[in-house]
Amino acid sequence: MERIRPRTLSGFMELSPARQALFDRMVDSLRRTYSLYGFTALDTPLIESSEILLAKGGGETEKQIYRFTKGDSDLSLRFDLTVPLAKYVAMRAGELTFPFRRFQIGKVYRGERAQRGRFREFYQADIDVIGDGTLDIMNEAEIPSIIYRAFTALGLEGFTIRVNNRKVLNGFFETVGVERPADVMRTIDKLDKIGPEKTAALLESDCGLSAEQAARVMAFIGSTGDKASVLAALDALRGQSATFDEGADELTTLIKYMADFGVPDDHFAIDLTIARGLDYYTGTVYETTMWSHPEIGSICSGGRYDDLAGYYTDRKLPGVGISIGLTRLFYVLDEQGLLNDEVKTAPADALVLPMTDDLSFALRAATALRGEGIRTQVYTEKKKMKARMTYADRLGIPFVVFVGEDEIASGKLAVKNMVSGEQVSLAPDEAAGFIKNALAAGEGARCIKE
Repeated sequence: MERIRPRTLSGFMELSPARQALFDRMVDSLRRTYSLYGFTALDTPLIESSEILLAKGGGETEKQIYRFTKGDSDLSLRFDLTVPLAKYVAMRAGELTFPFRRFQIGKVYRGERAQRGRFREFYQADIDVIGDGTLDIMNEAEIPSIIYRAFTALGLEGFTIRVNNRKVLNGFFETVGVERPADVMRTIDKLDKIGPEKTAALLESDCGLSAEQAARVMAFIGSTGDKASVLAALDALRGQSATFDEGADELTTLIKYMADFGVPDDHFAIDLTIARGLDYYTGTVYETTMWSHPEIGSICSGGRYDDLAGYYTDRKLPGVGISIGLTRLFYVLDEQGLLNDEVKTAPADALVLPMTDDLSFALRAATALRGEGIRTQVYTEKKKMKARMTYADRLGIPFVVFVGEDEIASGKLAVKNMVSGEQVSLAPDEAAGFIKNALAAGEGARCIKE
């Protein structure tokens, strides 16, 4: 029989067991943070009808989507979690309670060229708030506090949440005479990647702006300084566009309340270059970048959308949300050596090693430990003691429980701490308490190094 070389497709990430455990810890941390803000968990299908996903995905979506046919069905893999959410809410609007707050952590697929840190299959961790008819601006002000708490809970502290409002941009474009604002937004969204000179050139060559218009756009988005200075600069431009004035009001409100929501002043900033490339954003937009690694780009982004569900229902269902590209973030943190190897990733807290042919007492001991919430394996392979201990050591299992003739006779367990080397003889209930106390002392390590 001809052997097939085992391999993983380019752009798909497979992790070692220990790294997978650490990844799962990050997912659990995000779940706890999202739940803390009253978001409910949701899941949507990986496969949808292509017309659902392509209804309003933006110019680049169809190029990236995995699309296929099955019989007469035109199907696609979901490329994000927001469009399926819009479909979900449109279908169930009559039974949901609004504002509807949901989080979803799941895989999405994009058929783009795989490269360093860019995957074709990857996890996104999303939150969204959907309103019925209206959605108050305070929901947009709360989102950055969730971003801040989510990342600090993981252990990431050096980051900035950059905010802008697309109404500010659209209103300014009106005053400049821009005819294709969506194209301009997609172009300036590339500024961090290609630089100001190439961005200005693309505004002229690809977006149809004159040299004067391109210069005015570049000067506007180049407005920098502290938040008060940027807001003052926006105030000076009021009165020329109702759209601009509305966006400036929303941005001012957002900045006013972010500190009250618990975001430190040095962790958020106004950045007029933030546009977000997808067409469905209509108001506030967010991007989050790391101080120490700005070359990584955004690690969390999103914004306000007023009519994403408009292709599926006449009911107005505005929303705001953000997405963390979790697979890419994990990859980059690992590459930069920022993942915390002190986080426990062992598959079990205790390994029971029977030393006799009669396994009854060892099995009852394992059952008792599990009953106390201690993750327990029983090792029954006919190996030498050195091999058994090597097994525990290689998996990082912190406690080994020996069950031999003496333990059976005394009704006690020999419990060894694999880190300190301490070994004690305890009754099964005492052993459970001993292990739990030791584990509690080591809890609290965050997934990312400080």
